[in-house]
Amino acid sequence: MELFSERYSCYYQVLRHLLLHQDALSIQDIRAQISKEGFEESMLSIIPKLESGEWNLFDRDGALYLSKISPSFVTPLSDLEKSYLKALLSDPRIGLFLDRGQIGFLQRMLASVTPLWTPEQFYYYDRFAGGDPWEDEAYRTIFRTLLHARKNRQYVDIDYNAPNGRRIHHYYVPARLEYSVKNDKFRLLALKHTGRGKMRLEILNLARIKSVVPTEKELSSAVDLNALIQSSYYKEPLRLRIVNERNALERAMLHFANYEKNTRKLDENTYECLIYYNQNMETELLIEVLSFGPMLTVTGNDRFLALLKARLECQFNINA
Repeated sequence: MELFSERYSCYYQVLRHLLLHQDALSIQDIRAQISKEGFEESMLSIIPKLESGEWNLFDRDGALYLSKISPSFVTPLSDLEKSYLKALLSDPRIGLFLDRGQIGFLQRMLASVTPLWTPEQFYYYDRFAGGDPWEDEAYRTIFRTLLHARKNRQYVDIDYNAPNGRRIHHYYVPARLEYSVKNDKFRLLALKHTGRGKMRLEILNLARIKSVVPTEKELSSAVDLNALIQSSYYKEPLRLRIVNERNALERAMLHFANYEKNTRKLDENTYECLIYYNQNMETELLIEVLSFGPMLTVTGNDRFLALLKARLECQFNINA
């Protein structure tokens, strides 16, 4: 599993792109690349290994790093990669990104390959029942239409059933599609004009979208989606203290990988992780914190601590 993790993890992808650079890189260039493609905490793992030479991937010329990979270097698919691809084809969500013809072609190519895993090998103990209808053709069509519109910054006409029962009909620009592991559902982050020349970010549950009709209109200028999301965050982030026993730091970084966060080392074995979130993320983040384990302690903020205590009291009363 360590080999699989290294090959497909964020670290592998960041280093692969660094090694493809044929120009000499300074440590500042490397940091900038890691910050762009990785996570804030990636610095804690990658930089020391490069500086010490533990990962012998670059030649050193003073303060500059030169890739040991030549421009003609090509990596064919390994048996592990083929096995991984075969496993992905058994996931019903693959139909959101590939049509039936593409899936059939890949299945024929990988017919003799044993999948790395099968869906039956997984048990999701903390997932809500009633995920999105992955194999419904109407749902797949809506997903692909939104995905195409997002890539082209294209306005779409969306007909939507809100959770409160209201029917909403608006023009949106799809900005991001996000998957919730806890809910087993996709949600759409969509941009909508406020009428005052500004764009507002709205979150729509994909399964509640009844129809999507593309328009000829495209967004004239880029919108800083991350800035819009950051402006919606609470002023105080969630503050966690992580004791790095039983590989707790790596597990926490994976567990909270879909949140914007900042991690720093407090002492030899303790780290502080700040997670930035808004009201839409709050319940899911609360459940994820509760499911992590004793190596993690919530030290702030007051709002989150109050919700955490209320949830624990509720669970205690139910069990009692």
